[in-house]
Amino acid sequence: MNGKPPILIVGTGAMACLFGARLAPHADVTLLGTWPDGVAALQDGGVCLIEGDGSERAYPVRATSDPAQCADTRFALVLVKSWQTARAARQLAACLVPDGVALTLQNGLGNLEQLQEALGEERAALGVTTVGATLLGPGRVRAGGVGPTYLASYPRLLPLAEMLRQAGFEVKTAEDLESLVWGKLAINAAINPLTALLGIPNGELLARPHALALMAEAAEETAAVAAARGVRMPHAEPGAAAIEVAGRTASNLSSMLQDIQRGAPTEIDAICGAIALEGEYLGVPTPVNRTLWHLVRALALPASRDET
Repeated sequence: MNGKPPILIVGTGAMACLFGARLAPHADVTLLGTWPDGVAALQDGGVCLIEGDGSERAYPVRATSDPAQCADTRFALVLVKSWQTARAARQLAACLVPDGVALTLQNGLGNLEQLQEALGEERAALGVTTVGATLLGPGRVRAGGVGPTYLASYPRLLPLAEMLRQAGFEVKTAEDLESLVWGKLAINAAINPLTALLGIPNGELLARPHALALMAEAAEETAAVAAARGVRMPHAEPGAAAIEVAGRTASNLSSMLQDIQRGAPTEIDAICGAIALEGEYLGVPTPVNRTLWHLVRALALPASRDET
């Protein structure tokens, strides 16, 4: 034993690699994934993290595709794509200890509920992160936007929160995480599908008036659905918030665009699709989100294979 606390990260994609690299100096990190090239690269050379200034460093981590090698896990971060959550939940059910906790920091709606169904409410927790990353290749990631990571006020999360702080993440406790989830959802709905469809980085949206109009409409529709659910949005003007984020992350490639570029399924069902279906249930029109949902589904592979 190296004396560092163990932590399991479910996933081998951009966010999993970013968190793995940041945590590696402070924790004994294992990444569990199903992407063969990703697992092999991590086993061979760890995570190669490229910082904003262009410097890069390799961080040693463990990596496996076998949940049996992750037995007796107490703390887990769930950082797979939303369409992989059910599979991740089944794996965690086999390796998480009875008093352990799995924290989801994923995009979209429905992830916590799937984890709770498999693990029980006591062993699943919700968080929202505003950090970003771009996967450059198997085990190779570039750090992106920097911002807070919000966690629920939950005693089981305290040691994990401290690990994240030691790793350099800005960790905050939030009493109304549902508000933050819907705030992030509005921003994702405004930015991700348009960048994926147009094949452009986030900032390029700001130079296209028609894209700007669609961004604002997608975000406002999301806010309308949230209001019908009784959720108070964290931003008074969701469209303006999405535009601000696109400007602050101008050089970033959205996760949805990265998925399209590497021929992988996207999270559109858990973002625009979830907004459209919830809007239909609540009687709130969501024509922009519904159209973006269908366009990305027409462009992308179906979510039927586990890659990261």
